[in-house]
Amino acid sequence: MLKINNISFGYTSKEVLKNISFQVNKGEYIAIVGESGCGKSTLLEIIYGLLHIAKGAVYWNNEKLLGPKFHLIPGEEFMKYLPQDFDLMPYITVEENIGKNISSLDPNKQQRIQELLEVVDMANFLKTKVKNLSGGQKQRVAIAKVIAKEPKILLLDEPFSHIDNFRKNKLRRSLFKYLKLKNITCIVATHDTTDALSFADEIIVLKDAKIEVKGTSEELYNHPKSAYVASFFNEINEIKLSEIDSKLTSKETILVYPNHIKVVKKSILKVTVISSYFKGNHYLIEAKLKNTIVFFEHSTSIKIGKEVCIEIRYSE
Repeated sequence: MLKINNISFGYTSKEVLKNISFQVNKGEYIAIVGESGCGKSTLLEIIYGLLHIAKGAVYWNNEKLLGPKFHLIPGEEFMKYLPQDFDLMPYITVEENIGKNISSLDPNKQQRIQELLEVVDMANFLKTKVKNLSGGQKQRVAIAKVIAKEPKILLLDEPFSHIDNFRKNKLRRSLFKYLKLKNITCIVATHDTTDALSFADEIIVLKDAKIEVKGTSEELYNHPKSAYVASFFNEINEIKLSEIDSKLTSKETILVYPNHIKVVKKSILKVTVISSYFKGNHYLIEAKLKNTIVFFEHSTSIKIGKEVCIEIRYSE
């Protein structure tokens, strides 16, 4: 078990992480999300042992990890960390890069290299020099390289940021299935909510240097603590109750996803359409409800300026 116990850290006197605590069981996948600069990458570097912390501690199986001041080479041997600027040797082949993380005494070395390249969909580039690859291809090779040693803990910082959307979903499924099969603990810092929503056992949301909330995908999506949390999963409408019911004077607001608002034939709630955005299987409609801009989904485009009736589904 990995345990993060009340850690705080700052590059200057200002702390970028404050009193961070959580634990990760063996084989679990934890996604860390939050706006740029909230400390996601810093947290991974602390866990791996690249940054020294004066407050708090990191434990692995109840043993305290001492950090970079106590190691000649920073980083824990049983972990692998893939930063955003992935570490590859450009003038040797894909095969050679991955092979550096597999013992030459392993009789199945070639078979394992091939298996890892299949996981990241790069099997056809075995003999290609890394310098001749695209950014997305290099990132996929870097992922294969860090999992080659089958670490106990894998730390990934924006692991799919350079990869084309049409390939990204397949790669996610393949990689996270492989990590579960090998029972490798994985912590991913990401801006992409699909990395978190569809695959993570638990999501941690960082805000203002602290943990805003943590929980399962279903918990955070269905019962978001704030608009900040909800906004990572979808467009979010924050609507005053007084906008919905004129009898109410409360300033209380509700959080509503676009798919919880639908057009109906008759309603006391009317909106004026501002724009329609094609999303593939639906249109995202932007409209004005009294003094509030709202977004909702509809099967077809709606003419700008048209007034339509809506129904809002929300929990009291």
